[in-house]
Amino acid sequence: MDNLELLAKALEYMEQHLETDICTEEIARACYCSKSTLEKLFRFVNHISVRDYLIRRRMTKAARFLVECPGASILDAALKFGYSSYEAFTRAFRQVWNCSPSEYRMKSRGSELFPRLNTPLKTGDVYMRERRNFDISELYDLFQSRKNCYFVCCDIKSLIPINEISREAGDLAILETMRRMENAAGEDDFVFRIGGDEFALLTASEDEGYAEGIAREILAHNGERIDYDGRNIPLSLHCTVFRSEKKTVRCSELFTGLQIALQDAKE
Repeated sequence: MDNLELLAKALEYMEQHLETDICTEEIARACYCSKSTLEKLFRFVNHISVRDYLIRRRMTKAARFLVECPGASILDAALKFGYSSYEAFTRAFRQVWNCSPSEYRMKSRGSELFPRLNTPLKTGDVYMRERRNFDISELYDLFQSRKNCYFVCCDIKSLIPINEISREAGDLAILETMRRMENAAGEDDFVFRIGGDEFALLTASEDEGYAEGIAREILAHNGERIDYDGRNIPLSLHCTVFRSEKKTVRCSELFTGLQIALQDAKE
């Protein structure tokens, strides 16, 4: 098994076991490699540990579960995603979402903070690591039902200096980006992540003016600050409106279109 196959198998195994209590050692055994081999390769390519990736995927799924199943308790969610206690689940949830599960349930609609990672591309012996390549195929049915609707795309201006303060400050900037988009969105709009610091908001509207109104509301908050460890850090976003002209929805083409729209907005 080469490195690319190993990464693909590890990602698939984790996705199949998000609702069970697995560890890095078990994932490595399923991939017929050592824990250190898997951990070093996964971190080198994806800039995140296996454990942290697994927690983020679980908590993304758990957040959607809490919103979509209002009759379920927090303990129900904890047990569903492999946690034996309310306290352990809440600690993991706060680590990812910077709020408690109950707070999240009251104020959010279940955005996709950490979609599944795609297996990285490889050219020769070099992995293409310029950006995380998220898999948006899980949202295919939503895209299909709204194929004529507009997207609002955002990414963070100058995230690198924020990450240089600390990785936790960068995570707060990402959460704040999503919060600003959710606050500007309509009730039926959906926010999801497409890159390291890039998000898309899929509206339920075919009206370009509606999408442009959301974009203006998001941009109105540029320069507002996030608080990290007593430091007030200004946060500004690039923002643009996009609609696919393709008659047939293909997630790979849609992903590329969203990325190109964001790149154009920076120029």
